[in-house]
Amino acid sequence: MDAWARLLRGHASATRELSAQLVTEHGLTINDYEALLYLSRAEEGRMRRVDLAEQLLLTASGVTRLLDGLERAGLVERASCASDRRVTYAVLTAAGRTKLQEASESHLAGVRALFEERFTSEEIVQLASLLERLPEAAGATAADCSP
Repeated sequence: MDAWARLLRGHASATRELSAQLVTEHGLTINDYEALLYLSRAEEGRMRRVDLAEQLLLTASGVTRLLDGLERAGLVERASCASDRRVTYAVLTAAGRTKLQEASESHLAGVRALFEERFTSEEIVQLASLLERLPEAAGATAADCSP
């Protein structure tokens, strides 16, 4: 249980610290960053809102609140589906792509610093190896974190 408690507290603390850096430097929360990242990888920079919610592990109302803020900032826009009016898309704008590029450099540097200040290179490799055993973690790489 100690490992579980430390994983939860470490995740919460690291997420809070990295999100605060993103907000201070770029006006984005970590969830904003992840949403922009997923959209940047999607075909034509667009995803169904329900699919984005699933990727972000958010509820439908949670993704709506998140996207409302990104839309107000001009980073994402809403698009409808021509064949099914019930479906709406979140679409990454040019400003959103630029903001993501700007934020990714400092965010990834912050992630690196967070780990490199606490672990040796060997320990980081070992930690990654251990964490890949967790559900849905296998196969995740550094490339998953940048546009």
